[in-house]
Amino acid sequence: MKLLSLLLGSAMVLGAPARAAGDAESSLREGMSEVLAVAEGAKGGRTMADRLQPILEKRICFESMTRRAVGPGWRQFTPSQQEEATKLFTKLIIRSYSSKFTPGQRPEVNYLKGTSPAPGKIEIPTTILYKGSRYSIVYRMENRGRWLVTDILAEGVSLVANYRAQFDGLYKKGGATAVLDSLRQSVART
Repeated sequence: MKLLSLLLGSAMVLGAPARAAGDAESSLREGMSEVLAVAEGAKGGRTMADRLQPILEKRICFESMTRRAVGPGWRQFTPSQQEEATKLFTKLIIRSYSSKFTPGQRPEVNYLKGTSPAPGKIEIPTTILYKGSRYSIVYRMENRGRWLVTDILAEGVSLVANYRAQFDGLYKKGGATAVLDSLRQSVART
């Protein structure tokens, strides 16, 4: 009886990460499918960013990405500055992401086996073939009641770490105001 309990307990523990990885991958696949359908069918009318915004806001935790991109200085932002930074960063990322697509073209996405670096976290590597070029993209996801993307590594470079390197220097020079001014300028240019 003890052996059966041990085997069942082990199966439940070992099955949980596999199930979690499957749930996260399923969520990622659904989101990517929605994004690619919009990109492939895009014609006139609203901009690509406008069409993708509701999909991406449902699948990406922009608050977490913004907080991590700003780094330790985030705690010094007022709640209204945090809210504004999150809105601006969200807009910047969505516009930048959507500009990568050519309306009517659909990239080929291959999902590789995900790994779990910690409980409630999954990294799902993909390879994307687009316009004759192959890209390596890893989606870092966290379970926050549902699986959400919290960082994207393109060719080994973290989106969050890249922005953090920029924001850290700005924050040290001019605090939250400097970070917000930079975000406003970046959004105006995209």
